[in-house]
Amino acid sequence: MRNNEEILLLLENYLAQIELPSEPQYLYAPIIYSMSGGGKRIRPTLVMLSCEAFGGNAQDALPAAAAVEMFHNFTLLHDDIMDNASVRRGKPSVAAEWGDNVAILSGDAMMIYSYRLLSQVPAHLLPRVMEIFTTTALQVCEGQQYDMDFETRQKVSVVEYMNMIELKTSVLLAGAAAIGAVLGGASDADSRKIYRYALELGLAFQLQDDLLDSYGREEELGKKIGGDILEGKKTCLMLNAMSRATEADRETLRSTHLDESLKPEQKIARVKEVYDRYDIPRLINQQISLRFERALSILDTLEIPMERTEHLRVFAQNLMGRKK
Repeated sequence: MRNNEEILLLLENYLAQIELPSEPQYLYAPIIYSMSGGGKRIRPTLVMLSCEAFGGNAQDALPAAAAVEMFHNFTLLHDDIMDNASVRRGKPSVAAEWGDNVAILSGDAMMIYSYRLLSQVPAHLLPRVMEIFTTTALQVCEGQQYDMDFETRQKVSVVEYMNMIELKTSVLLAGAAAIGAVLGGASDADSRKIYRYALELGLAFQLQDDLLDSYGREEELGKKIGGDILEGKKTCLMLNAMSRATEADRETLRSTHLDESLKPEQKIARVKEVYDRYDIPRLINQQISLRFERALSILDTLEIPMERTEHLRVFAQNLMGRKK
């Protein structure tokens, strides 16, 4: 079995060899730009690790892994348009570099190309892999719509938020794991379990991302802290605080980002003061640990030797930045 580093090297070599047409330039150049722009390659790595855990060869999972990565990057192109984001991975976003129309069409082409890559899956496995992929793709779109809906809604529950991030973030990780399992010859029962492992891990990862946006260290994250607060975004921190706060504190949470008399650092400090009053960081950390430990415990139930799950454990620990 290959370790995580070997898997990533294999994947990067494969992605570098994908040959896209040179014309029309404004359709394909943004795709090359997007796909070569770095990123952690989390989802395709999990396709290949999952495949090998169940006895398959990661080499055979490369087309499906590339399809997952192509689809993920397609969603980022469109997300940046919807969020009016000018930067992606430290570089100008495709929309900022070429304009919204180019980003829309190149994104569409990436989604279509992901299906071309999937068509290389062995014929007897293709129906099952296609079912997982298309279901996952639709769920990601559902999650994005819920996220946009929440921007204009006054009240959003914690349960609704968790459902949204499951769809928008976690299901693609879970679908990647399940596709890899199918390609590796996993039983239906184990395919469902590995899906759940990745779903719980994805939820833990997103909750941690929310927490770090307000409480992380800028030098470690490589970005400014407090962006979610300044946008008035309905994150797990905000919604948990809203469900526990007095009406006066709720009003602080609702209105601080709109207060033009305050500097950005003052807005961040004011909202975090409310979070701290209700012990929100500790509550979110508890949820993160619960999801993370639940993910690892699922690996213990798989019908394969425990040593075959080791790289999946390392993957989970690396994703969460944990040492053990």
